[in-house]
Amino acid sequence: MLAVENIVKRFGDHVALDGVSMEVPKGRIFGLLGPNGAGKTTLIRIITRITGPDSGRVLLNGAPMTATDVEHMGYLPEERGLYKKMKVGEQALYLARLKGMGKQDATTQLKEWFERWEMSGWWNKKVEELSKGMAQKVQFITTVLHRPQLLILDEPFSGFDPINAELIRTEIMRMSAEGVTVMLSTHNMGSVEELCEHIALIDKSKVVLHGSVKDIRKQFSNATYKVEFLGSAVSFADALAFHGELLDPKQDGQICSARVRLLHGATLNNVLAATLPVAQILGVHEEVPSMHEIFIRAVSDRDPAQVAMGVTE
Repeated sequence: MLAVENIVKRFGDHVALDGVSMEVPKGRIFGLLGPNGAGKTTLIRIITRITGPDSGRVLLNGAPMTATDVEHMGYLPEERGLYKKMKVGEQALYLARLKGMGKQDATTQLKEWFERWEMSGWWNKKVEELSKGMAQKVQFITTVLHRPQLLILDEPFSGFDPINAELIRTEIMRMSAEGVTVMLSTHNMGSVEELCEHIALIDKSKVVLHGSVKDIRKQFSNATYKVEFLGSAVSFADALAFHGELLDPKQDGQICSARVRLLHGATLNNVLAATLPVAQILGVHEEVPSMHEIFIRAVSDRDPAQVAMGVTE
């Protein structure tokens, strides 16, 4: 649905985006990731036509994006803002009207949202009386009320308690299931693991990772499996021979668990064929790196354990 091609954006001598290209599949939840200052917000501002690129282009459904296309977008920026002295319902209706909705239709839909999210009692209160989380709920509602085809959310879970974060997460998944394309910019790798099917990782103004989460996790896999078996850890290690390296073996009676890292050219089938004569395999699963680990490895080229321990080089 959305594609950006060779986007370049400079601010003076600073290069904010350097030949950035990516594709966001239609009807999917897409994660836009990167460290602070990597260029994510600049890219979002270009997609939403708040600013323009120095070169490159943005395509929507295969055609260059136009000002009219913005009407079919919903954008929730990281920097939130409501008029504090306005009443909540009045503020929500005002924002809905800015998106081209009729007064009656907007009022009806807003009241349905407010009732569903147990906010009806806040309709006539002033915005300044809202908690941070409640204000963010109002802004989320007004962002999606006009049923956008493309929804861009910048840190949508920031400041929410677990209950309200789950509420937002459920709505994002529901809209995606209904065909809405969602671009999610976040530092919350747990949300990426749970929601995103595709990602792009920007670091130092360039795209360093782009593709499906499944393929990227496979790319960063280190061919290590956790194995649980009945038998001797020593016999198991001897049987591995040239196929794998036994790591962290733990014996509890006859049951042993260990990690097996495949050696060059070996497969899991090689390991199983070699060890089945000396052990009864109870379970095997591949250790797949988390998005948190992948993020750290991609932007720092350091081992995640070292980063977690604060080791610097």
